[in-house]
Amino acid sequence: MSVPPEITQRDLRHRSREIMDAVQGGQSFTVTRDGHPIGQLVPLRRRRRFVTRQEFAAMSRTAPGLDPDTFRSDQDAMADTHSDDPYDR
Repeated sequence: MSVPPEITQRDLRHRSREIMDAVQGGQSFTVTRDGHPIGQLVPLRRRRRFVTRQEFAAMSRTAPGLDPDTFRSDQDAMADTHSDDPYDR
């Protein structure tokens, strides 16, 4: 993993549009003040909401197998076995 380039607080103030465009494009920066690192600008990770049918099928082919009985027993072991009625306990 590469080390993000350093920019001074003054650079950030004077070139904010250019720097923010770079961050939006995936670039990270370490911000410095008086030669000392004080923070990082990093792009936010965007989550994809839609997966195509072909992508889902490809991911499913490499997924581990699932034993329904084992899955059910795991769920039962983790489930709250108490009634929702507080007076029924």
